[in-house]
Amino acid sequence: MEELEGFFRRFLSLYRPLVTNLNDLLAPYQLSYSLWQVLFYLKNEGPSTLVDISNYYNVEKPTITRRVHRLEELQLVRQIPSKDRREKITQLTALGEEIYQTCRKKITDLENSVMEGIAKEEQEVAFHILPKIQHNIRNGEGNKSE
Repeated sequence: MEELEGFFRRFLSLYRPLVTNLNDLLAPYQLSYSLWQVLFYLKNEGPSTLVDISNYYNVEKPTITRRVHRLEELQLVRQIPSKDRREKITQLTALGEEIYQTCRKKITDLENSVMEGIAKEEQEVAFHILPKIQHNIRNGEGNKSE
């Protein structure tokens, strides 16, 4: 479909300004979007290994290790032993939970403001399409030529 040839350019043009807004919103808590991603994962998936988090975000484990270390310095997460002594499990602390809730509300407010003026039906379409695109990218279906 020729009319959609600029789809990814348009999509990517949203990403950087949105991340900048998120970083500004999170800065008072000494957080960035990349640190927020770890908090978000732990809140929604529960205590997890570094490998679990890195696989979910398709990011190298050392990158997640640095993020978790920073969150530990901020006392937002802690590592607890697992049954396998070679790995540790990361979980939110009470402070991490509190900061998560505060930031979640601010992020929801930001989400609502950037969606202002867009019909609810259009928002729902985008909400359901984006995970399908992500699935296609992760499964290599976006690389197939016809």
